[in-house]
Amino acid sequence: MSKREGGVILTGRVTRSTGSWYTVLTEENKQYQCKLKGRFRIKGIRTTNPIAVGDKVEFVPGDEDNTGVISKIFDRDNYVIRKATKLSKAAHIIASNLDQAILITSLVKPRTSTGFIDRFLVTTEAYHIPTVIVFNKYDLYDDELKERLDDYIKIYTEAGYTCMVTSAKENYHVADLKKLLDGKTSLLSGHSGVGKSALINKIDPALNLKEGELSIMHEKGKHTTTFAEMFPLSFNGYIIDTPGIKEFGLVGFDSHELGQRIPEIRQRMSRCRFNNCVHVNEPGCAVIEAVKKGEIARFRYVNYLKMLEDIRETELPK
Repeated sequence: MSKREGGVILTGRVTRSTGSWYTVLTEENKQYQCKLKGRFRIKGIRTTNPIAVGDKVEFVPGDEDNTGVISKIFDRDNYVIRKATKLSKAAHIIASNLDQAILITSLVKPRTSTGFIDRFLVTTEAYHIPTVIVFNKYDLYDDELKERLDDYIKIYTEAGYTCMVTSAKENYHVADLKKLLDGKTSLLSGHSGVGKSALINKIDPALNLKEGELSIMHEKGKHTTTFAEMFPLSFNGYIIDTPGIKEFGLVGFDSHELGQRIPEIRQRMSRCRFNNCVHVNEPGCAVIEAVKKGEIARFRYVNYLKMLEDIRETELPK
């Protein structure tokens, strides 16, 4: 707490955002419902939400109990951002000031594509957020899927990512995931229906989050979380639960920077013949050579090319 111009100024962290109202939690564990004073922008990027869950803010308490007006957003240590929609020029900040991101995926009902995984990973790489890939619903995997899972784990582990295999239904490795969350602020993200809320409820039953059903027709999850929200864990730490994300559009990348956000490419790009190599068809490209030799997984390289194509479209003069 501090004083400014005779008035009381409080600081806290945004735990919930619903339209124009923000729930702010102070260090004294008191919640305030706050509105935003004026307009805020972040590094010139047009965003749908000037304030994100996880933001540290300064606010002036209102005349009514537990209300306030946010007057300052402190600089973010990091954040996860994506395009609001595929065609939109606006971006959406999912959450900020994170110790780590936990990407909940599944190889079945609904299947998470490697394209989605890799888009999420390059974004967290760009903001230096350690990311764990959790492959959930292991109880549903047949032998073929288990073999594919082993391949994915080998590839992503060699790239430097921590991978975990879980089953909320069978309580498989849930205790290991709980240890990973202890004492940290963690973003939990993924498609609707991958079992995010079910995992959270196994980790901390006191939260009692609503769990979604799976649409039988499309085998896709029905949204149960409609906005991001930060929850204190009963043991220690915070989780930020997010709405299920269908697509992950990249924001703020340029075509020459993308390769630096993929560890396998970053490790080899200094060996390319040309300094401005973007690893598509240039002669003497160490990355293309590594793909041919099987040192870089072909699907990771194909996903890189698709991301590169999307970025180049935004770079074209309008």
